[in-house]
Formats: sequence, C-alpha cells, structure tokens
Amino acid sequence: MDKPKSYCDAILTMDKTNVHRIYHDNFYGFPIEDDNELFERLVLEINQAGLSWSTILNKQQNFKKAYKDFDIKKVAFFKEKDFERLMNDAGIIRNRLKINAAIENAKTILQLQKEFGSFKNWIEHHHPKTKEEWVKIFKKTFKFTGGEIVNEFLMSTGYLAGAHIESCAVYKKVLKAKPAFLK
Repeated sequence: MDKPKSYCDAILTMDKTNVHRIYHDNFYGFPIEDDNELFERLVLEINQAGLSWSTILNKQQNFKKAYKDFDIKKVAFFKEKDFERLMNDAGIIRNRLKINAAIENAKTILQLQKEFGSFKNWIEHHHPKTKEEWVKIFKKTFKFTGGEIVNEFLMSTGYLAGAHIESCAVYKKVLKAKPAFLK
C-alpha cells in the first residue's frame, strides 16, 4: 500500500471516531481565540517532540486534567509538589524538560498578557512572519520551542498555511473560519 501523501489523505482511511480524524476534521488549522486553548496547543506540541502525535492525542484528556484545564494562571503558579505530581502521572509525558517548559511558558504568557492584553494579541502583534522569523521569536520568548514545534503550533492554530491540502473538504471549513494565514 502506498504511503499517504498528506495528513489529509491519511485520515480518509480512518474511522470517524479515530483521534486523528477528530483532530484533523475539527481542530487542525482552525483559529483559536482563547489563550488557555492556545497554551494547551503549545504544551501538546512541545510534548509531542520525539513521540507520535497519536500518543499525544490519546493522552490529551489526561494532560487537561494534569494541567488544570491548561489554565495559564494556575499552571504559572505550580509549585514543587505540582511538578512532582506531574512527574508521577503516568497519564501524561513525564519529562522534566517538557514539564518545566510548560510551567515556565505559562509564566511567560502571563507576562505577555500584561503587556499585550492576551497571548493571542502577542501572536497577532508579530503576525505575519515567515516560519524562520517565528522560530527566532519563539526561541527567544519560550522554552523548548524548536523549528518543528513552532511550525506545527502555528500551522495548527491557523497562523501558517499548510495544515490541509486544498482538495481536503476541511480546508474549505478552515478558510471560512478566517485563519490568520489569509491576512
């Protein structure tokens, strides 16, 4: 069997209840307005580094619970006991660097919210940029954000094009949602 050429092609063979199909059809590439949801996507992308996206999607609800629904204010004030709780939570990715990055990035986002009004406003303030420009900004601002993490975060939230191929039915839905890459 030939390897699918794109994520859009790959999901066509998947059942509608498959985590990839649900993510692709309902979330991937769509704009996100809420800062906590943007933070969630960033944390999930960071945790995916070196692992399969299937692993992350299958653990997404565990991450939500462990990270207090990705409430930025709560995560920014996590203490050592919270860090230890996360390190002992088999339902998430137990990696010191990634857990520390989530906590530190929450603190950074709190600062950005004070300066720009929201995390989304900070992103909008810098938009549009090339992938390379975004990577520099993210690496300077956040922990554990390399090229692939930044690319997937921005593509998955509609700031960079490429989440869907143009022949994908979901692509038209994404366009109707007016993603930032159209600006």
